[in-house]
Amino acid sequence: MSAAHTTTHLRRWVRSLPPIEWVIYQVRSILISTLALGPVPAHIAFVMDGNRRYARQRALETVEGHNLGFEALARVLEICYKSGVKVVTIYAFSIENFKRGRAEVDGLMDMAKTKLVQMAEHGALLDRYGARINICGDLSLVRSDVLEQIERAVNMTKHNNKKTLNVCFPYTSREEISHSIRETVKQWTIPVPKTVDKRDALREALIERRIREQHNPLLAETVEESSDSDASCGAENEDSIVQSSATSRTSAPSPTPLEDGGNGERKLCLPDPEKISSSDLDRNVYTADAPPLDLLIRTSGVYRLSDFMLWQCHEHTDIRFLDVLWPQFGLMALLPVLLEWQWKRR
Repeated sequence: MSAAHTTTHLRRWVRSLPPIEWVIYQVRSILISTLALGPVPAHIAFVMDGNRRYARQRALETVEGHNLGFEALARVLEICYKSGVKVVTIYAFSIENFKRGRAEVDGLMDMAKTKLVQMAEHGALLDRYGARINICGDLSLVRSDVLEQIERAVNMTKHNNKKTLNVCFPYTSREEISHSIRETVKQWTIPVPKTVDKRDALREALIERRIREQHNPLLAETVEESSDSDASCGAENEDSIVQSSATSRTSAPSPTPLEDGGNGERKLCLPDPEKISSSDLDRNVYTADAPPLDLLIRTSGVYRLSDFMLWQCHEHTDIRFLDVLWPQFGLMALLPVLLEWQWKRR
């Protein structure tokens, strides 16, 4: 057993001593309560990087590094939820991770099967804070046995409505944006009933009447004789024309939202694709129900986003890169970041 491994176990043993554990708990509670007094990010995202490096540095198995990373996640979630954060998004598994060794991929999948269900059980972390699990990613890439347990965890927390844990698994921003575009295109190719604009209806009714007058001189004379009375009740006539015109086009039921093309053709009434905006894509990303991203944190000292939350990052998102490995990440590393975020907004 290496010296680093021995030191790690010794530290964990000391922290587990009842007096030390009580002191640590009290200090943590005071610090978290202090955080809750100020403005708190509504939405924080984490790139949980450094599990493998932590394991290598301590001569541990890679899967053990990921297990320690899960323990760090539990600590961080409790800090966030207790301080008032509403939504936490974690980068649990990238689609690119499928390129890793088979043993590591299978280990991560098996961990997802067990850990998510453990967190969702009655009395566990998510249940205590009323947090629901939302899976963000292409689940068609996941094994059926893993998918079954993931769905179980989601169903166990679906009644929770106080907090949210977005688990990006398996995920990349490029896939998410592609998914959003596909869903938006589907929605904008569904035929819809043509809406009747009051001004358009009036214009069409007047044009229609003039055409009839040109083909029926007798009708034109009648219209001229009644022009005075028409002027006195012009507003009423306009409303009646609009109403009758609108009624004539909308009252007839149709099994499909079609409109007459003019030459006996029937055309689909589709939304104008020129009106598609970023808001439409916002409604179709995996985190559509989440508030704007306030803070994105990446551990391990690597300065890149790794295809994570690229669409959600905006001009007010604080992005922080911390030189600490994820299994070591906790209150002492998160506290300065949150305090700085609060200070900027006061």
